[in-house]
Amino acid sequence: MEEPKAAKTEEPKKIEEPKKAAPKAAKKVEPKEAKKEEVKEEKEVEEKVKEEPKTEIPTTPRKSIAFIGSECYPFVKTGGLGDVMYALPKALVKQNCDVKVILPRYKCIPWKYQEKMVYKGSFQMDLCLDGRAFYVGIMEYVWDGVVYDFIDNEEFFSSGNPYTNLIDDIPKYCFFAKAALAALNYMDWIPDIIHCHDWQAALVPVYLRTMFENTKLTSAKTILTIHNLRFQGIYNIPTIKYWTGLPDYVFNKDVLKVNYNDANMLKGGLAYANIITTVSNTYAGEIQTPYYGETLDAHLRYHAGKLRGIVNGIDYEVWDSATDSRLFANYDVTNVIEKKKENKLNLQEELGLVQDDHKFVIGLISRLTNQKGLDLVNAILPQVMDEHTQVVVLGTGDAEYEDSFRYYENAYKGRVCSNIMYDETRAHKIYAGADALLVPSQFEPCGLTQLTAMHYGTIPIVRETGGLKDTVEPYNMFEDSGNGFTFDRYETGLLLDAINRAKTLYFTERECWDKMVQRDMEKNCSWDNSAKQYKDLYLELAR
Repeated sequence: MEEPKAAKTEEPKKIEEPKKAAPKAAKKVEPKEAKKEEVKEEKEVEEKVKEEPKTEIPTTPRKSIAFIGSECYPFVKTGGLGDVMYALPKALVKQNCDVKVILPRYKCIPWKYQEKMVYKGSFQMDLCLDGRAFYVGIMEYVWDGVVYDFIDNEEFFSSGNPYTNLIDDIPKYCFFAKAALAALNYMDWIPDIIHCHDWQAALVPVYLRTMFENTKLTSAKTILTIHNLRFQGIYNIPTIKYWTGLPDYVFNKDVLKVNYNDANMLKGGLAYANIITTVSNTYAGEIQTPYYGETLDAHLRYHAGKLRGIVNGIDYEVWDSATDSRLFANYDVTNVIEKKKENKLNLQEELGLVQDDHKFVIGLISRLTNQKGLDLVNAILPQVMDEHTQVVVLGTGDAEYEDSFRYYENAYKGRVCSNIMYDETRAHKIYAGADALLVPSQFEPCGLTQLTAMHYGTIPIVRETGGLKDTVEPYNMFEDSGNGFTFDRYETGLLLDAINRAKTLYFTERECWDKMVQRDMEKNCSWDNSAKQYKDLYLELAR
């Protein structure tokens, strides 16, 4: 990836006029054919000049968007939220949006980024119920047309990791949500839309409609995106009331209050936001049910009228098999079948597996937890393993599953490789070298691994839930259509059946398998479509 640089505004190139032909020498008669060639050359010059790239004229009104979230690649990333906070603003710039991303300035942000930050100002901000005030510094960094403003405070953001424990994280993100709005006020940058992400920024809509209601920011509309409903920012009411200084009337059952004496930061944000979005249509429906709703299903059903689902995308500048420097061999849709074999053989050699391009290689790149369906995988792996199948695991998580995969690697030497770690380079190599990728999640708000797999020509085997259902069309043997293999109920037998269907097609109908590989590579998994949907939502909200 290129080193981030300060964004420059380029002026549109001026179209040069074609140069006139040199005057003919006096009294010199040239053959007719020569004259025709000269006219043709002049026309070609004119056509080339006309074909020079023009600045694309925006078709929709320009809107200003403030993104507020707790992490963003490449500064700090622990999961999919970091990818979204990086890729979506960049895609929205192309959609004629003016985008500012507001983040905490964690100590763990690499120095190569911190040393390029520019000081934009500082102030003291009242935060707590007893009037206690804190320093708020603003450090700015510009990259690819997106402005990143980092909220600086050593007391809250000096720890090595963005998330430590709930006792420390609750005050930290109460401060961050208010400081983000105060920083916008201080800079006099009033956005049309304030787009908040997950519970860490969920108090922004609450602050905006209470303590900031008499400021210029009150004209802004708010969107709160749920990336994972399981994490909500729940703590006792006295603590959250002290660290926010919010009025008593928001601590009721319709806004922040849950259980007997607890406050739920995400619930409050959902109540006050103008629009709620999730990262897939199916997940937007699922979270309104008790099974997926994480005790907020009734609250979400009440606010269903402002709930939308928009699928995430992947960044084609990072994930592109034709230019990916981490791969053993680059490829595109025209030569994917041959080049994937080359990547497979090199991957097998690197991981100590038996080298044979006829083996069916299944990849698993995941956190090793129950949510990701690892209990199902753990139960059926012995039935999956045969002399024609290899499994490659990459990830960390619960000790139970880490130990299980270490056992399987020892039990099936040369056929199973368990990488109990996370290595970005190895992940790229697995996407390129595996034949299929396993994503049997219990629930999956969107999922990015199946999108990356398809873009790299690797067939996903997924459970029909959340974004997996929205993005993977099950293979239809009668029409030879679809782009993966799916199962619906969360059962070991159904997962095993999906894997066996994939293996059967791979070994008996290779031509159909290869067509599906090419279909997957041609599928548009980029942020373009998602960014257009978000832009339409912003226009609808800010009209």
